[in-house]
Amino acid sequence: MRTEPRPVREADRTGFAERAGVRLAFAVYENPGRPTVLLMPTWSIVPSRFWKVQVPYLARHFRVVTFDGRGSGESSRPTGAASYVDSEYAADAIAVMDATSTDRAVLVSLSCGVTWSVHLAADHPGRVDGLVAIGPACGFQLSQPDREQYRWDERHETTEGWAKYNRHHWLEGGYDDFVEWFFAKMFSEPHSTKQIEDAVRWAHEIEPATLADTTAGRLGCDGAVCVSVEELCPRVRCPVLVIHGTDDRIRRHAIGERLAELTGGSLVLLDGAGHGVPARDPVLVNLLIKDFVDRVHPVVRHTRPARALSRPPRALYLSSPIGLGHARRDLAIASELRKLRPGLEIDWLAQHPVTEVLGPAGERIHPASAWLANESSHVEDDAGEHDLHVFETFRRLDAVLVNNFMVFNEVLDVEQYDLVIGDEAWDVDYFLHENPRLKRSAFAWLTDFVGWLPMPDGGAREQRLTADYNLEMIEQRARLRRVRDRSVFVGNPDDVVSLPFGEGLPAIREWTEQNFDFSGYVTGFEPPDESERETLRRKIGVRPDERLCVVTVGGSGVGESLLRRMLDAVPAARRLVPGLRFLVVTGPRIDPASLPRHPEVSVHGYLPDLHRHLAACDLAVVQGGLTTCMELTANRRPFIFVPLRHHFEQNFHVRHRLARYGAGRCMTYDEVVEPEALAAAMAEEIHREVGYRPVETDGASRAAALLADLL
Repeated sequence: MRTEPRPVREADRTGFAERAGVRLAFAVYENPGRPTVLLMPTWSIVPSRFWKVQVPYLARHFRVVTFDGRGSGESSRPTGAASYVDSEYAADAIAVMDATSTDRAVLVSLSCGVTWSVHLAADHPGRVDGLVAIGPACGFQLSQPDREQYRWDERHETTEGWAKYNRHHWLEGGYDDFVEWFFAKMFSEPHSTKQIEDAVRWAHEIEPATLADTTAGRLGCDGAVCVSVEELCPRVRCPVLVIHGTDDRIRRHAIGERLAELTGGSLVLLDGAGHGVPARDPVLVNLLIKDFVDRVHPVVRHTRPARALSRPPRALYLSSPIGLGHARRDLAIASELRKLRPGLEIDWLAQHPVTEVLGPAGERIHPASAWLANESSHVEDDAGEHDLHVFETFRRLDAVLVNNFMVFNEVLDVEQYDLVIGDEAWDVDYFLHENPRLKRSAFAWLTDFVGWLPMPDGGAREQRLTADYNLEMIEQRARLRRVRDRSVFVGNPDDVVSLPFGEGLPAIREWTEQNFDFSGYVTGFEPPDESERETLRRKIGVRPDERLCVVTVGGSGVGESLLRRMLDAVPAARRLVPGLRFLVVTGPRIDPASLPRHPEVSVHGYLPDLHRHLAACDLAVVQGGLTTCMELTANRRPFIFVPLRHHFEQNFHVRHRLARYGAGRCMTYDEVVEPEALAAAMAEEIHREVGYRPVETDGASRAAALLADLL
């Protein structure tokens, strides 16, 4: 697993500006012909990666420059308070603008960075087109008693509350304590665990002594000389937008109000928001920034609204790219939906590997899909040897999900749809609940599992975090039921686990029954009878004296290690089962050429008709993904499934459903280490007489009927 997830968008250019012996690391995201947005550094406790959920969206519309402020990230860490006075940061920004050939820019800043932006706008008016000030920490003479009772540079008898914000506390072993406290206070909104964790991790990239120097410089301690921001504000002539949360517990919103007053700027107060709104409310902040830059640099917008009754009905379909199962079932649902609503036009906002299914099927993939950040590649970055901690991986997708929601939102800005269908499109569901005013059409949500569940070795931390994520969903649905016009569970009530969402929270099955409609499972095909199965076997070249084992690991690209273990077991399996041949399907994200070759083993990449090969096989060995396992169940084929380690969905939700159908044999990855053990299990299962519960064949039409009412 990468320590830091790869950025959603890589910089077009990186480098260093140097001023007075201090190296300043910058990144440039080019966008020729568009105005520049300079994302200013904030307090050195976090680097420029703090802007990770702003950069991809803004860089699609503007040229964007970021840099690590002195004392943070990859920039130099000079010593002494004098190195960190406000004027030094402002001069650094000019040096970065010069090094990146940036004549003028709109400055976007948070907290301490607002002060440096005011310096820049006052002293270099020709370089600043506008200023977005978020949660300003300017040193106005406004009382904050809980903070002011403790001087930063004096020892205190207590280390509670703002007494933690103290030089001596940091330098004498209390830095970790301060960091945890500070960011919990900065992100005061409920369910901010990911934002807090990111900031705490970044805070440990800087030494306490360096942070003490940065603070001393900003406060005018240790001989540092500060200039009053209040005196500078009247000299700011560019447009100013101030954004401040009303629940900011670091710098109260009266500071933002005062800054707007002194600069003649506009003010947006975010009710209930804390100090870290760019990270905690990224969609709203992104839209506010873009709207401001567009007003500073007006552009012509082209839209083509049409009267609803003069155009055919239209739907925008989003299908989760984590694996291929969603795409196959969504195609089946779309086909049935078109039968119920003739003339329906469906656009797909989709990414690889989903596009591998949609393209050959002749579906229209929306051009904006090219802007989506690929979720599968980020998932693969987090995977180990047959190991995917999917809950933690989902949390690390935060910047990806923000980017992809912004793409979705832009599509709806310029095109009209009657219905949006999201099959586990987590970004759309979550951020529509966070920003309900952005809902423009009917919205249907599909899923085949409900509830984040902790793995046993995750301990108290994972129990706490999964419960918090579940509680946030429960609260969203209770408060904003109108956001989803239909919630569809792809399955039946008994397919839902009966575990609780967390300590003191409702049971998952009971809550799901109260909040979802049930379509039954969607296979997208009719299982063949024995005569049809024999015909299939002949078509794919299976001789009467042969046994066929299909090995497949889905479309996510994390199954290569299982494929290799399976190939190691081929000789032993063939000794135990005469006439056994193998079809290995790698999926579209694993190169078949990367695997070793064996006699009697055919290796293929993506097979669009994989379900037919599964129907024709005598045995299958697969990961624990729901779609493949349920296709085998519907086809009444014996199979072994090996869930990914730490994949809570495969280990809890899928296993529960398969147990209900009496289908498959579950083996852990450790149990298939030895080739002989895996071969022995295969020999047992290939002779097993199956007695699975039947899988319904009308799931797609039932799901379509639930959606058709929304058109």
